[in-house]
Amino acid sequence: MVLNWKIGGLLLGLVFFLAVALVKPIGVSTQFVILDGVAWNAVDSSVVTQTEEGYTSTNAYLDKSSGKYAKAVANPLNYSFLFVLAMALGGFASVMLRGGLERGERQMPQLWRTNFGGSTLTRYAVAFVGGFIVLYGARLAGGCTSGHMMSGMMQTALSGYIFAAGAFAAAIPTAMLLFRQEA
Repeated sequence: MVLNWKIGGLLLGLVFFLAVALVKPIGVSTQFVILDGVAWNAVDSSVVTQTEEGYTSTNAYLDKSSGKYAKAVANPLNYSFLFVLAMALGGFASVMLRGGLERGERQMPQLWRTNFGGSTLTRYAVAFVGGFIVLYGARLAGGCTSGHMMSGMMQTALSGYIFAAGAFAAAIPTAMLLFRQEA
């Protein structure tokens, strides 16, 4: 089953609208920090403590916003954390509904092979490094593309438009530089 990109865009817009109207704006990069905190707190229970006023952490970042992140580490089964898990499960369900992962030559796009060769290990390594850089940048910016650009623009936040302009100003020349040869 192939979903037309226009229908997919409308569905994505509807999901963002419903999320903002019914719960809160969508943003997911913070949940990776929360997951790190959950793992850290499982190993060292002194990272997050509950006080009479709420939650606190020995880590300055988790203690931000009056202990909001520390509370999320102590109680990770909240809307945002479940949303991130649902995104991963939704991606998996989408792949399976389309017939599963392709193997071999068809799995790697021809454009990638033309520019970088056919090594699967190289492709996975570049994807991992790229994902790390994007997530690191998202945390430096105080949010990710879904929070700043998609939710932000939908709420007509100036920061959302500035973030989108910056993202495209960086992404277009980078893609042109990396993918000089056409497939």
